[in-house]
Amino acid sequence: MDEDGSKPYIEIDVLVEASDWLRCLPLARDIAITAAAASFSGIGEKTAAGQDVELSILLTDNTTIAALNAKWRGKSGPTNVLSFPAENIAHMPGIAPPGALVLLGDVAVAFETLMAEARAAGIAPEDHLRHLIVHGVMHLCGYDHENDVDADRMEIREAEILQTLGVSNPYVAAEKRLEHHR
Repeated sequence: MDEDGSKPYIEIDVLVEASDWLRCLPLARDIAITAAAASFSGIGEKTAAGQDVELSILLTDNTTIAALNAKWRGKSGPTNVLSFPAENIAHMPGIAPPGALVLLGDVAVAFETLMAEARAAGIAPEDHLRHLIVHGVMHLCGYDHENDVDADRMEIREAEILQTLGVSNPYVAAEKRLEHHR
C-alpha cells in the first residue's frame, strides 16, 4: 500500500529485449509502464484485494514470442501479445505475508506483429502498444474473451482504460474499417 494506506503499490518492470523497440519506438518502455499503471487503476478491484503487486513486461520480437507461443500455448507462429499469470501463493487471500509484493505475472509483446497490425489498421504504433499492454494486464487480472459476454465485458473495460490514455476505442475503429471496406 502507499504510505498513507490508500492505494496498492504497483511495481512494473520492463525488459526491452529487441533493439527495434528502441530504434522505432524509443518511448516504448515509458508507454508500457503508463498503460500498465492505467490498467491497474481501471481494474483495481480485480487485482489482489488491495495488495501491492508486481508485473513484468517483455518487449520482444516475433521469433521469441513465437517460441513462447509454441511452448506455453501449443500454437505455432508469432502473436501480438501473450500474458502469463503468476501462480504463486501470494494470490491466495490471507496467505501472502504482510507487505509482500503479489507477482501478478508477465506480459510479452512482439515488435514486428505490433507494427504490422498498426500499419494495417492505420493506427499509431504507440496507441497499439498501449492497447496490447492494457489487454495483457487485463488477462493477468482475470479477464478473458472466451465467450461473447466475457469478450464484451473485457472490450468495454479496455476501451474505458484506453480513453484515459487518449486512445480511441480500438473495437469501434475496427468495426468502422470493416464497414467501410464492405
